Amino acid sequence: MAAKVKGARDDAATEKVEKRRVVAQIELVMTGDARTTARPRRAASAAAEDPATDSEPVPVSAPVQAGAPASGPPKSPTRRATAEQMAQKQREISISEFFTKNRHLLGFDNPSKALLTTIKEAVDNSLDACEEAGILPEITVEVRDLAWESSLAGDLTKGEGRFVVVVEDNGPGIVKAQVPKIFGKLLYGSKFHRLKQSRGQQGIGISAAAMYGQLTTGSPIRVTSRTGKGKPAHLFEIQIDTRKNNPVVSRDDELAEWHQEHGTRVELEIVANWQQGQRFVNRYVEHTALANPHATLHYQRPRQEKLTFPRATSELPKEALEIKPHPHGVELGALMLMAAESKSHDVKGFLQTAYSRMSPAVADEILERAAFKGRVRPRNLAEDRALAEKLQKAIGDTKIMAPPTNCLSPIGDELMKKGLVSFLGVIETEAPEEEEQLDLDHAGKKKTSRKEKEAKAEAPEVPDASPEEGVEKIKGHNYFISTVTRPPKVYRGNPFQVEVGLAYGGSWPADKPIELFRFANRVPLLFQRGACGVTDAIVKTDWRNYLLSQPKGSLPVGPMALLVHIASVWVPFTSESKEAVAHYPEIIREIQLAAQECGRKLAGHIRKKQHADYQAQRRGIFELYIEEVAQALGKITGKSPQPIKREFMRVAEKVTEAEAEKIGGAEAEKVGGAEAERVSDADLEEQDKEPSAAPEEGKKPTRRRKRRSEAEGE
Repeated sequence: MAAKVKGARDDAATEKVEKRRVVAQIELVMTGDARTTARPRRAASAAAEDPATDSEPVPVSAPVQAGAPASGPPKSPTRRATAEQMAQKQREISISEFFTKNRHLLGFDNPSKALLTTIKEAVDNSLDACEEAGILPEITVEVRDLAWESSLAGDLTKGEGRFVVVVEDNGPGIVKAQVPKIFGKLLYGSKFHRLKQSRGQQGIGISAAAMYGQLTTGSPIRVTSRTGKGKPAHLFEIQIDTRKNNPVVSRDDELAEWHQEHGTRVELEIVANWQQGQRFVNRYVEHTALANPHATLHYQRPRQEKLTFPRATSELPKEALEIKPHPHGVELGALMLMAAESKSHDVKGFLQTAYSRMSPAVADEILERAAFKGRVRPRNLAEDRALAEKLQKAIGDTKIMAPPTNCLSPIGDELMKKGLVSFLGVIETEAPEEEEQLDLDHAGKKKTSRKEKEAKAEAPEVPDASPEEGVEKIKGHNYFISTVTRPPKVYRGNPFQVEVGLAYGGSWPADKPIELFRFANRVPLLFQRGACGVTDAIVKTDWRNYLLSQPKGSLPVGPMALLVHIASVWVPFTSESKEAVAHYPEIIREIQLAAQECGRKLAGHIRKKQHADYQAQRRGIFELYIEEVAQALGKITGKSPQPIKREFMRVAEKVTEAEAEKIGGAEAEKVGGAEAERVSDADLEEQDKEPSAAPEEGKKPTRRRKRRSEAEGE
C-alpha cells in the first residue's frame, strides 16, 4: 500500500514538471512574436499547478492588432473636430502674409543677401523711372551702420546688426496719391501687364523690401519725393498691413525745401550683415555701372570714402515701345480671357486689335482655317471652349511674321565697349591694396610701393606706336575688348536679344577661371550662377577652339572677363527672386553663337600676339650676335662697326615687322571674313567644330606639334 502511494506521488511530480516545461515553451513563443497572444500567464501557471483544472488548449498563433485590448472588440477613435468646426478656422491669406512667411522666395534668405536685394530693388526702380522720363540717371547708394554711428569705440558691426539703406535718384518723382500703394502694397505696379523691356516685372520688389524692414526692425519705410521744380516735396512713413496687403501711412509731411528739383529718396532700416554682404553689394554696384554706361553712380559705405562711377556716355538707351502679344505665344486659357474682355464685334476685329503682326490678310487666313459655321463673336469664344480650340489650332497652323523688336532696348556694341572701358578705368584706379573691396581686379593686382606710385604718376604716358585694333590701354594695361550683338529672336512668342562682350589681358591672372558677368534687362545676376542658363551656355561652348584652356564641365581659364546680357519683354527667371535665367533652348543657342563670334575675334588677337612674341624672340637671338658680326666685318673692310651694327638692326626690324604684318593681315582676313560675308549661323557653328590648340609661347608651331595638338583636342 505504501509503495502504491509513493508511485502515485512520483507520477504526479513528473506530470507537474512536464506541464511547467510546456508553459515555459508557450511563454517563449509569446515573447518571440508580438502579434500572437494566448491566455494570460497567471491563468496558464494556475492551470499548470492545478491539474484538476479543465481548460481548453491555448491558441498560440492567434493574431491580434498591436495596441488592441486583450479581449473584446476594438473601440473606434474619438471624433476630435466636425466639418463645421474646421470651416470656422479657414480664412483668406493675403499675398503680403504669404511672403512674410516665405520671404526666401523674394531673395531675403539671410541678412547678407537681404542687404543686396534691398539695394537692388530700389536702384532698379530708379533706373527705370529715369529712362522712361528721358532723364540721365544720377543715383546715390548709401549704407549706414547704426551701431557704428552710435558707439563710442567706433568699430563696425561684426555679424548681424541694424543698417540704414538710402537710395536717391534724380528721376521724375512720384505723384503723392501713388506713393503709399507703390511702397506699401505687394503686386502693385505698372510693368506687369506691359510687353516692354523693363527691369521690374512683378510689382513686388520695393514693397517686399519695406515688408522685410518692418518685419526685422519694426521701422516704417521713409519716402521723400518731388515731381518738379516749384512743387512741394512730400515725406511719407509707410507700413504694410500684412493681413490685408494695404499700406498704412503713419506720417505725411509737406517739405517746403528739398535739395532735389525732382526725384525720389528711399530710406529703409533693416537687419543686415555688412561683413558678409558687402562684397555682393560692391559687385552689384560695379556691374550696374558696367551695364548702364549712361548712369552716374555714387556709392557711400560705412567708414569709407565715397566711390563714384561716372557715366561713359550722355546718350540714353533706345526707348523700348510697348507691343501687343504675339498670337503664337498665347495659350488657350489666355485666348478665352482676352476674347471675353474684347470690345470687337467679330473675331476678325478681335484678332487684329488683340495681337501683333495680325494684318487683315492673316486674320482672313486664320478664319478660313478655323472654318467657323455662322457668325462667331468674341464672347462666343470665351463661353465655348471647342470654338476657342479651333481658333487656336488655326493660329498655330498659320505662318505669322515674328513679333516686332522695337520693344527691346539692348546696350549696343558701342555703348557696351564704352561701359567696359569706363568700368576697367575705375577698378584700375580704385582697386584696394589692404582689403578686398573690388574683387575683380584685386585677384591679379600686385601691391606697389609709394615710390613706384609717385614715379608712375610723374612719368608721362607714352602712347603705343602701332596700337592693335580692339586693344585699349587703360592705366598702363592693355585690354583686348570685343562685343557682339545678336539679331532679335523669339521664344514662346516673346522677343529677346543677346549681347556678349569680353575684355582680355590687363592685370588679371592667367591661371584662374574667367569672370562671368550675367545681366538680364541691364540688371546684374549675382546668385545661383550654377543654376543659370547663361552659365550653362558658356560652359557648353568649346573655348579650346579659341586658344583658351577649359576643364571639362567648367568655365574656361584665362585673364578674361565675359559679359552676357539678355534683353527681353519677359525674362524667364527660375524664381521670384530673379537670380537665374531658365534653360530655354532658344536662349542658350543664341548665347553660344554670340560667344563663338567673340571667341573668333579673341583667337585672332591671341595668335597675332603669339606670333609677335615669336618674332621678337627671333630678333632678340639675332641681336645677340650683331655686335660680334659688326666688329668682324669692320676689321675685314676697315670700316667703323657702328654703321654696320645700325644697318643690321634696321634689317632685323624690317624683316620681323614685315612677317608680323603679313601674319596679322592673314589673321584679320580669316577672322573678318565671316563678318564681311555675313555667313549663316549654321556655317558659324561648322567653323567651330574642329578644336585647335595654341602653340607654345615663343616657339614656332611645327607640323608634328600641330598634329599632336589636334589629336589631343579630339
